[in-house]
Amino acid sequence: MKLASLKGGRDGRLVVVNTQMDRCIAVPEIAVTLQSALDHWSECAPQLARVFTSLENGDIQGDVFQPENCASPLPRAFHWADGSAYVNHVELVRKARNAEIPDSFWVDPLMYQGGSDAFIGPRDDIEVADEAWGIDFEAEVAVVLDDVPMGVSPEAALQHIQLVMLVNDVSLRNLIPGELAKGFGFYQSKPSSAFSPVAVTPGMLGDAWQAGKLHLPLRAVLNGELVGEPNAGVDMTFDFGQLIAHAAKSRPLSAGTIIGSGTVSNNDRSSGSCCLAEVRMLEIIAAGKPVTEFMKFGDRIQIDMQDAAGHSIFGEIDQQVSRYVNP
Repeated sequence: MKLASLKGGRDGRLVVVNTQMDRCIAVPEIAVTLQSALDHWSECAPQLARVFTSLENGDIQGDVFQPENCASPLPRAFHWADGSAYVNHVELVRKARNAEIPDSFWVDPLMYQGGSDAFIGPRDDIEVADEAWGIDFEAEVAVVLDDVPMGVSPEAALQHIQLVMLVNDVSLRNLIPGELAKGFGFYQSKPSSAFSPVAVTPGMLGDAWQAGKLHLPLRAVLNGELVGEPNAGVDMTFDFGQLIAHAAKSRPLSAGTIIGSGTVSNNDRSSGSCCLAEVRMLEIIAAGKPVTEFMKFGDRIQIDMQDAAGHSIFGEIDQQVSRYVNP
């Protein structure tokens, strides 16, 4: 089934969405918000699935689904942790500055905990105060979990994935070096992220969902030009089971926790890139300096994933960069 949150209140209003993503229906008798549904997932999921089937079959009409009215599926979350599952991406970034990656990076995932109190809607502007901060998009896959016990194994962790969605993990590249130099991680350089209009149960993904990986190309288009469409299931060093187990090593994860894959990246560079930092790193390696600029005010980024028939699965993240004006 497919689920979304229409804007309204801090946590949105849960709706069930049909496969074609042109009809939806609110289900307050089951759960008013997606977080509420996840808190009682074993009870709510079968009821939501029945509504989805009725909507698909035309037994209920519902309302017109308009992605521009959507918040992120979880407008805010108790926990958002982003991994870096595509180690070749990390290797590339380090290669550009003649630095080797430690061997541990291939067996122990990188992960940071990001701000989750105010996600951006999939069609809302990316508001930034200063272009000089180095505005970048990062196209990724993310999963939403039910309650996960501390110390879960990677194999058992896969059973806790209840929804899959896309994410634009916005980064302010020029603020990152100063923060990392302090030895205490990201904060100011990682503003609010945006997620796809719709979150999808793994069963809806068919054969594309295998062993905790989503084997489909993830498209990133900037100002109408394709930046890249690497396959999210290729060169993913750590699957989502491993990422979840890493996050839960020393603490349980509450229902509604979101785990991101990190920037999707393939060793085959002909498929392009899912962030501008990688584009710039390839330019440095090839010519000694970057040519591509980071995003400017007015730039438009579109992130989408399509099935084999060319239909959008999650709906498109479609955002413009705008100047933030302090009220």
